[in-house]
Amino acid sequence: MSLESARSYPDTRRIEGRLVTLRPMTAEDGGAMLGFSRALPEHDLLFLPRDITSEAGIAEWVAEIEEGEALTILAEDGGAILGFSTIRRSSLRWTAHVGALHVMVAAPMRGLGLGRVLTQEAFTNALGMGIEKLIAQMTVDQRSAISTFENLGFKPEALLRDQVKDRTGQTHDLLILSHDVSKFQKQRNSFGMGQAFGN
Repeated sequence: MSLESARSYPDTRRIEGRLVTLRPMTAEDGGAMLGFSRALPEHDLLFLPRDITSEAGIAEWVAEIEEGEALTILAEDGGAILGFSTIRRSSLRWTAHVGALHVMVAAPMRGLGLGRVLTQEAFTNALGMGIEKLIAQMTVDQRSAISTFENLGFKPEALLRDQVKDRTGQTHDLLILSHDVSKFQKQRNSFGMGQAFGN
């Protein structure tokens, strides 16, 4: 089952006085995404499924999108990418109800709420795709990201010791968090989007 956005784009949001456009990523965004990725701290890339600072990694990502295996929503301003959220779903029938969520925000935009907006977009699309569970992973020292996800209802599910290794050879533990999307949907239906996210 291919991944398609559950709502209409583009959409514009005001974040700290700045107008940010949300829209799906396409093949034409490859160059801009490469520039965005190469400006990120290396440590932020350790939990991603591929190296998005390489042209080959971006090409694989674009291929996933075009084949309907992933849906990426970009946040941009004036053509500059400020962040993204991606949902990937397994093609296997027995894990097709689970989506892997990755959210990344440019350093100057962190702490302003853009990550939360992108995660909310991912949830809205996940609901439309019939995804029942979302998982996210990050290194344990990314405390700000962990706090953001926990505030959105994610719960720690597993800790993988020495799971990733940076370029210096140092290993890092990887934390896996999960969220019951079906529970979120019930809360949203009862209380609205804001209450479902604990606003």
